Amino acid sequence: MTFQLDGSYRPVLVVGGGQAGLSMSHCLTTAGIGHLVLERQRAGHEWRTRRWDSFCLVTPNWQCALPGFPYQGSDPDGFMVRDEIVGYLEDYVRSFDAPLVEGVTATRLCRLPGGGFRLSTSAGEVTADHVVVATGPYQVPLKPRLAERLPGQVVQLHSSEYRNPGRLPEGEVLVVGTGQSGCQIAEDLHLAGRKVHLAVGSAPRVARRYRGRDVVAWLHDMGYYARGIDEFGDAEAVRLRANHYVTGRDGGHDIDLREFAKQGMELYGRLVSVQGAELSFADDLRRNLDSADATSEGIKDSIDKFISEQGLNVEREARYVPVWEPADRPRTLDASKISAVVWSTGFGRDHRWIDVPVFDGKGYPTHRRGVTSCPGLYFLGLPWQYTWGSGRFCGVAADAEYLARRIVEGGRASDVRWLSGTPVTTYPSDAEWVAPRTVA
Repeated sequence: MTFQLDGSYRPVLVVGGGQAGLSMSHCLTTAGIGHLVLERQRAGHEWRTRRWDSFCLVTPNWQCALPGFPYQGSDPDGFMVRDEIVGYLEDYVRSFDAPLVEGVTATRLCRLPGGGFRLSTSAGEVTADHVVVATGPYQVPLKPRLAERLPGQVVQLHSSEYRNPGRLPEGEVLVVGTGQSGCQIAEDLHLAGRKVHLAVGSAPRVARRYRGRDVVAWLHDMGYYARGIDEFGDAEAVRLRANHYVTGRDGGHDIDLREFAKQGMELYGRLVSVQGAELSFADDLRRNLDSADATSEGIKDSIDKFISEQGLNVEREARYVPVWEPADRPRTLDASKISAVVWSTGFGRDHRWIDVPVFDGKGYPTHRRGVTSCPGLYFLGLPWQYTWGSGRFCGVAADAEYLARRIVEGGRASDVRWLSGTPVTTYPSDAEWVAPRTVA
């Protein structure tokens, strides 16, 4: 029988069944708050369908710490591959019997005149006092308009559609973009023996290990993942920063684009135009490589300072020396040389179904720690929602707990349907929310 929502009511609705929505569900369950999680596809859909075959986490498994469900496998310092991530989320759903309904699409959310919300879905309408939007930031794959100018024989796909080298036609491949996805896909193709052309952007990089530990472990101890967005003077710019590229593949290692070039990968600056069969690139390759290296070395400087301040007895390590320099690099590429392009150019948001005025001029939800100006409407799972860890397996728990506390405080005390009868968890105060830390 098809699930139907017509005329029903829930104290809280959670839209989205990824790690954010499931974390919210766990916190609400712990607090005894009746709720329902609606997922358009299946739980963990993004991990199932928008990741390539060799995909793995770039953060160690020990950082997988969803509420009430820390990683308990045999390889805490390893990096879960795609199918293991999906399995981790499936086990999480079962661990607390999440009230999850899959295959239901939210089509319109509106505010009711007397308070609360009406959500229209593919399974009917439902009302609620509170709604948590946990649909994540990666909703609409983005390609630049110049993609329309490429010759028709060139196969084009977004990074979310890439699976493995064997699914691309034979021949040379252009990868555009060097965020985490672009660099890892370029490596995947390179290791498979494909000739790769890589348009290098301004994303920073980070070393995998330094002075005997994974750099993530150092940054964790230094408090970087818990540092709040309100500690920055340029909060909006911080939210737009690209993630550092590195990989957990084969036990984890650096991604060094200079090393790829030394091995035969062709590097270019940013792709700026397509005229007929000629692709033109900006003269910024050296600057982009140098900037990425400088970021990585700057992080090492911070680690050195932390080690010194803490009086730790840790052996020193030689610093990175560039293995290749981009002297006299080509700034054009004949499209007839390539058979395919992988656009690693990011994603956009699609909140058109939310008919509540909580967005800025760029379509970004205005909020503070996920709490919007509309009472009862919240967002969860956004990058830098409050900390660098927000939206990640390591930080989404704190954000979900914070919102659960806000929901408990804002519940309708006169409505006995609002709570299930289970004692409400006492969540930490604002001052206690971020654990004590040392920031280098």
